Amino acid sequence: MPEQPARPADDWAPKLVALDIDGTLLRWVDGGGTVHGEVVQTVRDAVRRAHDAGAHVVLASGRSLHGMTPIADQLGLFDEKQDRAWIVASNGAVVLRYPPVEVVHEEKFDASKAVRQVLELHPSALVGVEDRGNGYRVNRHFPEGELSGEMTITDVEELVAEPVSRVIIRDPDATVEDFQELATKLGLHGTDYVIGWTAWMDLAPVGISKASGLAHVAAQLGVDEADTLAIGDGRNDLEMFAWAGRSVAMGQAVPEVRAAADHVTLPVDEDGAAVELDRWFRHASSLGSVTEGQ
Repeated sequence: MPEQPARPADDWAPKLVALDIDGTLLRWVDGGGTVHGEVVQTVRDAVRRAHDAGAHVVLASGRSLHGMTPIADQLGLFDEKQDRAWIVASNGAVVLRYPPVEVVHEEKFDASKAVRQVLELHPSALVGVEDRGNGYRVNRHFPEGELSGEMTITDVEELVAEPVSRVIIRDPDATVEDFQELATKLGLHGTDYVIGWTAWMDLAPVGISKASGLAHVAAQLGVDEADTLAIGDGRNDLEMFAWAGRSVAMGQAVPEVRAAADHVTLPVDEDGAAVELDRWFRHASSLGSVTEGQ
């Protein structure tokens, strides 16, 4: 029998709920690096219960803003009773209110040197930067379904001619291990990076993460990080896990992410996010049990 996770203090309840999207709210498509577009009803209902209970539900993702607002629409994270939703996009580099889209905080950096280094070591890599409101500008087309919006072919030098909030590096023919080795060779100064499930690397300004974006939101809301529940499944959730008062990894997360969390819930295919949310926003849940983080 799995252990039941220890609860925080009896009177603790999340005031801010930070939710990753891909692999947390949205299920992965079998055999691919893409996700289904619809949040299943069980998870949607659990998120709504948290919202209706008065918690500030904040989407926090590596996605660009135009890939996140449709998820906010599905979840109904705004209504006449509560102000516009807060969204942390691009791994914390962009913080916005919605609807309508209003970027309230953005961090940019000069990615030109880092991108040149990557291409010297990995000349076949795909490079993409956000084209706000439309999609992405890319040096070549990314695999179908991996980017939201339109892809506009652009010369690499033009892609990084101006400061950007985030750069995506991708190689469908490489492995995660290839990219981990690539990262150790780069010695990126002034630039942070996160490696995804596949041969995918996000370049970002130093010190910028989902945690920094959420800290900005929490300060605006007057909520302490100790009163935050964070749920995610990726390496780009590690800083968020360290920051939040309670961190929960999805059951299918890699060992590194599971180990960093306070607790581990069921996998996304078993609605693990709903299981965790219903611990705090429904008195009796029959959705399942959760296991202690390793």
